[in-house]
This record gives sequence, structure tokens and C-alpha cells, in this order.
Amino acid sequence: MGEEPRQLTWGSSLDSGPRWSPDASQIAYLSNRNQGSSQVYLLPCNGGEPRQLTSLARGASDTRWSPTGDRLLVIGDVTVDPNQRQEGCVRDDGAKARAPDPDSPKLCWRLPYKLNGTGYILDTRSHLFVVDVNDGQTTQITSGDYEVRSAAWSPDGKKICISRTREKPNEYHCTDIWVLDVENDNVRRAERMSFDQANSSSPSWSPDGRWIVFTGSLNSGDPKCRLWLVDLETKEVKGLGSESLEVVPGDLCWIRSGDSVGFIQAREGVKSATLISVPEGQCKVIAKGNRHLDSLALGDGFVYTAEDPTSPQEVYYKAIGGEQEQKISSFNAWWNERDKLAVMYRSFCAPDGDGGTEDIDGWVLQLQGGIERKRKTKGPLLVDFHGGPASYVDLRFSAHSYWQILACAGWTILSANTVGSCSYGRKFSDRLRGKWGELDLPQHLAIVKQLQIEGVVGDSIAVSGTSYGGFMAAYSIGKCEWISAAVVCAPVGNIESHFGTSDGGYYSDTYSIDAKKIEFHQLAYRLSPTFLMDNVRTPTLFIQGMEDERCPKSQTEELYVKLAWAGKVKTEMVLYPGADHSFSASGRPSHRVDALQRICEWLEVV
Repeated sequence: MGEEPRQLTWGSSLDSGPRWSPDASQIAYLSNRNQGSSQVYLLPCNGGEPRQLTSLARGASDTRWSPTGDRLLVIGDVTVDPNQRQEGCVRDDGAKARAPDPDSPKLCWRLPYKLNGTGYILDTRSHLFVVDVNDGQTTQITSGDYEVRSAAWSPDGKKICISRTREKPNEYHCTDIWVLDVENDNVRRAERMSFDQANSSSPSWSPDGRWIVFTGSLNSGDPKCRLWLVDLETKEVKGLGSESLEVVPGDLCWIRSGDSVGFIQAREGVKSATLISVPEGQCKVIAKGNRHLDSLALGDGFVYTAEDPTSPQEVYYKAIGGEQEQKISSFNAWWNERDKLAVMYRSFCAPDGDGGTEDIDGWVLQLQGGIERKRKTKGPLLVDFHGGPASYVDLRFSAHSYWQILACAGWTILSANTVGSCSYGRKFSDRLRGKWGELDLPQHLAIVKQLQIEGVVGDSIAVSGTSYGGFMAAYSIGKCEWISAAVVCAPVGNIESHFGTSDGGYYSDTYSIDAKKIEFHQLAYRLSPTFLMDNVRTPTLFIQGMEDERCPKSQTEELYVKLAWAGKVKTEMVLYPGADHSFSASGRPSHRVDALQRICEWLEVV
């Protein structure tokens, strides 16, 4: 610990997914360094050039070492024939089969037929391969009309646990945990282990092979996941820890003794590194704070990344049972050369929608010393709505780098975890189902009023948001004529059409709206921002990826066209070719820079 980081790969390629070999002599990782699809490379840790191990026709997306270190589990895409429906998926030539013709007709015979970031998916399945580390020999070991999402070897190397989708009509989006008995790289037997959970992911074996822990939720549209435990002796599956425990997606890491699992926990808007005992389910928070932790690894201690609105992402280490954490990277020294920012994570009193009040947490970001200056000048406020709605404020710099730019220009930024946010318990989150905007907008407005009373901000209020945050930005300008400016990115504009055009609308919207068919139509009309556009008096910028399948561009187009046709207020729409739902945070750099500049320029009019 404490040594300078050593760069292992160079060039313009995208290198990701590093995995240490069991003897720590080499690292397997994914790279597109040969200007094609991502393949598996092996990098010797004592120096030397990486060696390309696979040449899969469609590339690789994940790797896992066998306990003996002589083989790798690799998940890769397989080309199938949608014209043969389910029968066209039973093939084992995925290592060599060419990609489908992108210009061929696209038959849609079941749901889902598309996916954000991918597009049409029925000519492709993700399956499992075993790769010999010495000679690269590759064997496809799963096939069929399902997708393998994640996989892990048992400690003795004789079994593999996987998370895979179902094959039953209208349940293809659901996932279960299976155990595969493997002999000579052939699956001799496959047994399904989870049944009640609609979403099951990230299975991980205990060191003694007795348990499998995984994350999942009971309802297919429910994004809030908890921990589940499989007893491989009795085949019993039960919840691990409290039902209210919320787990951030990612690897589940066993400690060497096998009596506890490490994971990232979301609680009250922050993310912490936590240990949970097995099978008792007792939790112990190892590293916390008013920040977000991610990318957990576990050995003699926890290794994780951490960031908050005033501190860029760095890598940290903390020993289990230790008192102090150690910062072990310094990738963002340039940050110290910029203006200093200050952030408060505080509670606000807001209406609970039932005649009472409740405390709501929110992040307030300013230039350091901003509050004192604002009491004299009362500068503008940006209310940035988070996505979800069953999510919480995202603290990644990449998600909204305009925060820092605007704060340095004298703005105050508010982003709050109002009702509907997860990490505050199921009851708090579920209260917003069927009441989008109706409960959370009044809470945001109450927080704005409180900041104005305190003299922190003046009368100039702008709004912004992406996805559900885009819904809220559009909804708010339809309800509040006094909002000065708005930026609406990749929104849900019309709930009813979103149900039929989004890659997951048919199950996520029905869960979030929580209504029967007739009531769904009524609620969609009442809540959808598109039917409020006649009321809008706020200059509004719309930003949208053209290949967004989560909130398709038709959602933004419907809002923009109605606002532009009315001609009552300035409005513009920017479409980004090839960009998906997450482009503003992780898309093409030129698109992200362009969007950032346009957001800041649009808000300058306030």
C-alpha cells in the first residue's frame, strides 16, 4: 500500500474488466485494441506485452478465472436466426458465426425485441464459453433462447452458477439463478435455483461451496434489489439481511473465512462498503460518509472508489476492522487547481402529500463561500431532478459536470432525494407509484422556498434532469409558469406511448404507475408532461440521443413539437446521432462536450 500507481496498458483502445489470475501472475481483461470487437487479453504482471487470448466472432463482455487458473469463463454474443424463433437459438457455433446483416429485415416475435445501447436484439443471444488459457481453445457451453448475464465458478471448479433470462412468453426480461454441472467443458446437468425472484443477478459462491449469494427483487419492474442466499445442501432460498437492505449492482465479494460477504449498500442517498454475515445477515458498515462508494474489491481489506460533488473519484483502501482509510490514487490532481466548491447534504421540511410534513434530504452545491455572497446578491438556483424515479441523486462527475461549471459561475445547485427515491426504505419509494410529479414536485418547491427564505438564492429558478429527471423538468414547467429556464434530457414525455416504445416500458411503467389497464390510461393522461405543454412559458432546451431505446426520441419530439408549434416561448431540440440513453454521461466525448456547452449557454439567459 502507498506505492505509486503503475500504468499497465496504453493507446487509444478501450480496456476494461480486469481480473487477477488465482496466482496473481497475470491479468485477464477486455480490449478492442485491434479496432474490432472486445476480446480477452492476458497481461503478465512481471512485465511484457499483453497476449490476445480469444478471437470470438462477436466479441466478449465478461470473464472469470477458474480456481486452477487454467481456464476462463467468457460471456460473448452468439448469432441466431430470428426467423426460426426459439429453434433458431439452439446452436453452438457462436465462437465463429458471423454477425447478422445489419440491413436485413428485423422480425419481432416476442418481448423484449430491443435494448437501449444495442438496438434490435432478436438475432443475438449472450452465452457462455470456456477458454483454455494456454492455447485459447474456445468451447461454447450454453445455447438456447435465453441470455447469460453473469457467471462464476464453484470453488472446486466442477460447477458454474449463472444468472440467465427466462424462456417463458412475457417473462424473457426476468432472470434466475442456475447451477451447471460441468465435465470436460460440457454441461451435464442444469438446475434452476431461484424461483420467486423476478430479477436475480451477480451470483457468488462461498469459499467452501456451501452457499450462493445473489441480488434480486420479487417484481420484474422493481429496481430495488436486496440480498438472497441459496443453501446448496437444502436448496432453500431465503432473504439475507433486512428486507429494506438495498444493494448497489456489482460484484458480491466473500472474505476468505467465508462467513461474510462484502457489497456496496445504498442508504439514505449515500453508498457505503458493508459486510454482512452468512447466514445470520448481520450488517457492519466498513466505510461510509456523505459520498458514493463503488467498484468494490475485497482481500485483506476493502478497495473501492469514492466521490462526492466536491471531490473527484479516487481509489481507497480500508482494512477490515481498521480505523483509517487510505487514499491510494491521485488521478485528478488538476481538480485542486480549480475554484473550490462547497457542498451541504442536509434535510429540509417538505409536505408528505397527506396533510403532514416529513424530512427530505438534498445536496446543495456552491462555490466555496457562496452562501455569504448569495445573502447579498441572491444568485440563480438550478434544481436538478434525479432519474429513476426509484433512484437517488447520482454523484458521478460524468453524470452532470455542468454542476461544477455553473457553481463556479455563481449558481447554487440543488438535487434532492424526494419521495419515490430508493435507499430510504420501500414504503418511502413506493408512495410515488401512480403519483409521478404529484408528490415530489411539491417537495422540491418547498425546498426552493426554504432556500429563498434563508437568503441563499433569489427568484431566478431553472430546472434540469435526465430520464425521470427529464420527466420532472418537463412536468414542472407545465405546472409552474415562473420557472426561468429548463433543460429536458431524454425524458418520459407521454407515459402511454413510452409503455409501447421503450425497451422496458411494458413492465417498468406498469410497475411504477401501479394501475390496472383502464386506470393506466387515465393516469397516463393525467401525469404525462406532453399534455401540459400548452401551459409552458419557460424557455426550454431538449437534448436527446437518436438511438435511445429507454426513453426513445419520440418522447422528446412530442414535447418539442407541441411547444414549438404553440410558439409562445423559445425552444430548441438537439439530437445526437448514434447516441443512446446514457450518452450525456458515457457517450461519445464530442457529444458530451457539445451537450455540456449547450446546457451552460442555455442557462446563461437566466
